[in-house]
Amino acid sequence: MLGNGFRIHADRHETDGSLVRLYEGGGVTQIGSDRVDHFEVEDSLVTPEPGGSPAAGQKPCPTKLQESGQAAPEELARLAAGKYGLPEEFVRSVMRVESALRQEAISPKGAIGLMQLMPETARTLGVDPRNAKENAEGGAQYLRDLLARYENRPDQVLLALAAYNAGPGAVDRYHGVPPYAETRQYILKVLKYWEQTRKAD
Repeated sequence: MLGNGFRIHADRHETDGSLVRLYEGGGVTQIGSDRVDHFEVEDSLVTPEPGGSPAAGQKPCPTKLQESGQAAPEELARLAAGKYGLPEEFVRSVMRVESALRQEAISPKGAIGLMQLMPETARTLGVDPRNAKENAEGGAQYLRDLLARYENRPDQVLLALAAYNAGPGAVDRYHGVPPYAETRQYILKVLKYWEQTRKAD
């Protein structure tokens, strides 16, 4: 829990002097320890096996969305993908990497919810990022718009994912995928989950 009230989910953390390292999946985020108020254990999450899937025979615990009667994240991804003509597995993979399928996830930069929409982006798309359904649909719409932006490029999907993560301005500035380690790792994770999901389905 950060001092400003934001929560950041992590598999584990390490404190190194004035820095805190938060490990999530295969990635790590560093923030100043003075920004952290305290740590909480989340008992409702299933610890994934290597490869990112819940252990065999286990089912993910209900999320707050399910408990409140709203659609589960996978259903939100399916509906949003269908609305904007995108592969369901693709949208679900982006959602998984962005927020670990959690509407309550808020990034240190202020991105909100399942597909981590920045407030300005959400306003441009005309959606409320704190509403799970609108958040998922806004993320899918933004993905579709980015794919359309790069539709004549052979690396269309890579550029769209790079733009979703780092912004279209960064892609334009570097005339391709920006040389940011975070962005390149993000693309690889989405593609990995997308491939795993397609095989599973």
